[in-house]
Amino acid sequence: MEASRWNSNLRAVSATHARNPERHPAPVIWASGSNSRLLRSNDGGKHYTRRLINSDRALDLRGIQAFDEKLAYVMSSGPGKLSRIYKTHDGGDAWRLQFSGSRPQFFLDALVCISEKECFALSDPVDGKFVLISTTDGEHWKELPSDTMPPALPDERAFAASGSCLAIYDNREIYFVTGHGAARVFHSPDLGRTWTVTDTPIAKGNPSWGALSITRLGSIVVVVGGDYNDDAGPERAVAYSLDQGATWNLAAGPPGGFRSAVAFLDLNTLLTVGTGGEDLSTDQGAHWTRTGDLDLNAIAVLDGAAWAVGPDATIARWSDHSR
Repeated sequence: MEASRWNSNLRAVSATHARNPERHPAPVIWASGSNSRLLRSNDGGKHYTRRLINSDRALDLRGIQAFDEKLAYVMSSGPGKLSRIYKTHDGGDAWRLQFSGSRPQFFLDALVCISEKECFALSDPVDGKFVLISTTDGEHWKELPSDTMPPALPDERAFAASGSCLAIYDNREIYFVTGHGAARVFHSPDLGRTWTVTDTPIAKGNPSWGALSITRLGSIVVVVGGDYNDDAGPERAVAYSLDQGATWNLAAGPPGGFRSAVAFLDLNTLLTVGTGGEDLSTDQGAHWTRTGDLDLNAIAVLDGAAWAVGPDATIARWSDHSR
């Protein structure tokens, strides 16, 4: 684990390859969080460079998507104009504002990209429906049509906790999960043209309960969440599906409590983190084993390695000593 001793609660992390991986084989790690602060490593996490978004106010940077040591998008969360998307081409020395919310209800929760030019971001409901914005040229953002988006339930919103309440699978299927009294999975098989929504057995019914993160590999879909006010409450914190999200099962051996992010390490192995610790599953999400007690928010996986981030600008690398 490395703590940068910088005043930021890191909420998002992205791991990628260098622009020339033959000359620079180490992974490139980007992380972002509160107080407009970012960190970037070009050597797999041994050393980090500090960066600030060029803004006149402290932003809460809860989403980041990087493509190499130079190119990255970062998303800030907040009501209306505080929900923004920036892009850098020079490793974070300069950032250009590409998008800013224009309505008070607008609140960005997560950002994902298919390529350097095609990205999507999710907002809490506006006029009763969740909002997806997208870019197809890497420069200009617009809202997707909402005609086929199912209505949100009263008070239903997404959690901007880990940048992973929104996910894209196979470059065409969009998933996002919800909370604040609900715990549903919204799914589009065609990049937002049509939608369906299903309920999950994740904890629901109170504003601090719900689903926070979703991941898919093959036909396996896993969702984590719980009660973010109860670090140690494992009840209904993980649900998994073996049929692409059509039906859901609660984990028979749940993790140690609330979890805010989940990711596949390989076909059978998943890692989940939260404010109360980390857990590993080797049977596609059915059972979980405690692996550590770090307070972490988000995960990025690259070639079977994983990095996670949390408060006090903490960045940790996962290692499996049994392998």
